[in-house]
Amino acid sequence: MTYTYLHRPLRGTVAAVLAALVSTSAFAQFSLNGLGSTAPTSGGGTYVSPSSVTGSGMNGARATSATNSGIGTGTSTGANNVPGMGVGTSPMGAGNNSLDSGPNTLRDSRGPQDLDMNGEQGPDASRRGKKDGNAPARQRQISQFQQFVQQSTGRLLPVYGQDLFDLPQVTYSPDGGAPARDDYVLGPGDELQVQVWGGVDYKGSVTIDRNGQASIPRVGVVNLAGTRVADVEAVLRQSIGKTFTNFNLNASLGKLRSIQVYVVGQAQQPGTYNLSSLGTLVNALFASGGPNANGSMRNIELKRGGKVVTTFDLYDFIGRGEKGRDVPLASGDVIVIPPVGPRVAIAGALDNAAIYELKPGQSVGNSLGDILALGGGVPTLATSHKALIERVAPQQNPPRQVQDLALDNAGLATPLRDGDIVTLLGISPAFANAVTLQGNVAAPLRYRWFKGMKVRDLIPERDALITADYYVRKNLLVQNAEALGSDATKAGNQVDRRVRSMVDEINWDYAVVERLDRDKLRTQLIPFNLGRAVLQGDESQNLVLQPGDVVTILSQNDLRLPAEKRTRLVRVEGEVSAPGIYEVLPGETMGQLIQRVGGTTPQAYVYGIEIDRESVRQKQQQNLDLLIRRLESQQQSQILYIMANRNTADAAAQAAVAQQQQALARSQLEALRKLRSNGRIALEMSAGNPSMSIASLPDLPLEDGDRVMVPTVPSFVSAVGAINNENVFIYKNGRTVGEVIKSAGVRPEADLKQMFVVRADGSILASSTGFFSSGVESVALMPGDTIVVPEKLDRETTGNFVARQLKDWTQIFSQLGLGVAALSVIRDL
Repeated sequence: MTYTYLHRPLRGTVAAVLAALVSTSAFAQFSLNGLGSTAPTSGGGTYVSPSSVTGSGMNGARATSATNSGIGTGTSTGANNVPGMGVGTSPMGAGNNSLDSGPNTLRDSRGPQDLDMNGEQGPDASRRGKKDGNAPARQRQISQFQQFVQQSTGRLLPVYGQDLFDLPQVTYSPDGGAPARDDYVLGPGDELQVQVWGGVDYKGSVTIDRNGQASIPRVGVVNLAGTRVADVEAVLRQSIGKTFTNFNLNASLGKLRSIQVYVVGQAQQPGTYNLSSLGTLVNALFASGGPNANGSMRNIELKRGGKVVTTFDLYDFIGRGEKGRDVPLASGDVIVIPPVGPRVAIAGALDNAAIYELKPGQSVGNSLGDILALGGGVPTLATSHKALIERVAPQQNPPRQVQDLALDNAGLATPLRDGDIVTLLGISPAFANAVTLQGNVAAPLRYRWFKGMKVRDLIPERDALITADYYVRKNLLVQNAEALGSDATKAGNQVDRRVRSMVDEINWDYAVVERLDRDKLRTQLIPFNLGRAVLQGDESQNLVLQPGDVVTILSQNDLRLPAEKRTRLVRVEGEVSAPGIYEVLPGETMGQLIQRVGGTTPQAYVYGIEIDRESVRQKQQQNLDLLIRRLESQQQSQILYIMANRNTADAAAQAAVAQQQQALARSQLEALRKLRSNGRIALEMSAGNPSMSIASLPDLPLEDGDRVMVPTVPSFVSAVGAINNENVFIYKNGRTVGEVIKSAGVRPEADLKQMFVVRADGSILASSTGFFSSGVESVALMPGDTIVVPEKLDRETTGNFVARQLKDWTQIFSQLGLGVAALSVIRDL
């Protein structure tokens, strides 16, 4: 008889060839356990050792056949030149009882990975049960019910429990090194380690042959097949005791046999599997990838000898860890995964949203509560007042309807039907007894509301309005000098900046309560005076709060307050009695502040007081930027005008002049771009007496951030620009601008008509324009004044101008003469 092992279904011509071979032979019956022995059969044939058998199949496997005449087999050649598809033929002589000793591997239906004799994968089979994080998950098909649920809920829900089978490298194989259980039954292929001492000494291993016998030297053959591990020592003792006395023995299991089982039906990877003899039904399910998308997890059958040994519910194992029906496997067992039974979907406010299978033909275990128990019960975040069930009623038109129920005892006892989609609704995020305090406060939180609660109960003291950032900023001030570096010695320059940023000042005049109007479903704003409510104890502003109210405390940065209610800091420096940083009173002027801090020193120069203001600096910079843009536009227009009206006879010279003018204009614009305004305000004081008093200052109210600098009386005046001696000159009472210019000397390019004086108070005195214009030469100077003599923009001399103009008119006249002659010729035609 010829034995042929078929591992996986084949198609086409190869399948037809193998089908013809199988029709003339019995199905292969052998086990793979790696023992590598041979034994004669009762019919005179040769027993094929599992260690020397390789199944014929895909991936280049080798086929082995044995005949009852003892002829060995060699490497096979497949039909139609397909490797490993044909039945092997032996090149060896008859009677040598030899078998091809090919690799001890079989290809399973999962692809090219090898399975060892215990059903483990590849050369790393020793890592049984360990997950490989880099292993790709199995690609599973999506069932129609999953698509149906996705169309209804918008989510593709997984099948409950299917994720356990997603990693192909996880075999969950039994540990071959673990002790065998006491009820383990010995069979052909199992190895025993036997040690006898006393009246007889023996130590060795014996293997149970296919007849269920083991041969022990000097003792003989012992029948061990069908013996439980717990009874093996007693059986050996009885057999050895027939020959020897006064001895002791110890027997333990060595290598275990393999068993061959079949997984059929709606399995992810149906086929034949070689497992360890310690394997159970669960091990076989994991080896096959579990049920597919249309396979049942709750009605898996194990058949042995044509009879159902057990029916296994994977939900008991996955959800509750029960293995009472997970029985050990025997060689030849068939595991049947039937089509999936009734299914329901649980979605909404729960973590384990999935598709669940109902127990077919039962009412117990199929209620909503039973299904939710598989995922941990009713979620806390799901409302118990209402849940929705979308139910399919085929006898109605349309067949779908929506029902609702509460998640109480009666609702959880509701039996579910095939096709139900249960949606758990989330709880409301609303708080029943809370008010919220936010804004410029120490602890923006939700606080417990109680009946009669008022604003002062929520803000009992001023400290509740100091933000935590204030203390953080304050603690940073006392860091050690090494951490601060050079900034540790500059703390005085940053006092005003720290005062402004240290604490967020409260808007005591306005706070607001946000309250939901449940009748109109809109938010109401209820303002109140925080200072009167908290500081003064005014009960008219101490509002009664309701659950859900939001109380917002604003700072002075949130809303722009009147100037008198804002903190305004001014830096006063120079010749004053007490230079420093002062908080300005409402409406206080510069003169009043200087008087309040002790007045000026005898060396103070009141006419030259400088006051710098940030708002003025920004405005000045905007005007300067606008001027630069306007000059750029005028420069481009002038260049285009020159190019359009240039004389063609002298184009090269004019182009060179235009380029020079353009380069000069660019350099002037670049110089202007580098200028930065300082924000100084021109006080426009009356010039005359250099020793004027503070009473002469204008009534200018101070603003936050102002800087007042009181200089000493200078003893000089300055002259800059197109003069020969750019220097300072000693101030003399009554000295005029003309006298200083005469002393400095004027260069030829000076434009005296555009000369102006920058006064010490920040104002500018320029020559007046018009018919009765007058210059500034006769103006008396004050200490610290600066005379500016600009250069002429067009430096062309008068002689050059006249020559150029005469040349231009000559060309025009000559061209006009040519035009008249041409007209006379035309008239004569």
